Amino acid sequence: VERLYRDAKITEIYEGTSEIQRLVIFRQLLKEYPA
Repeated sequence: VERLYRDAKITEIYEGTSEIQRLVIFRQLLKEYPA
């Protein structure tokens, strides 16, 4: 059970990071190509 919990935590952190990266990239694109 503990291993599953740890794996879930790692996945959560990883997905959260990619979400933040998407936001950063999106903001960068908006700066370069204002609508």
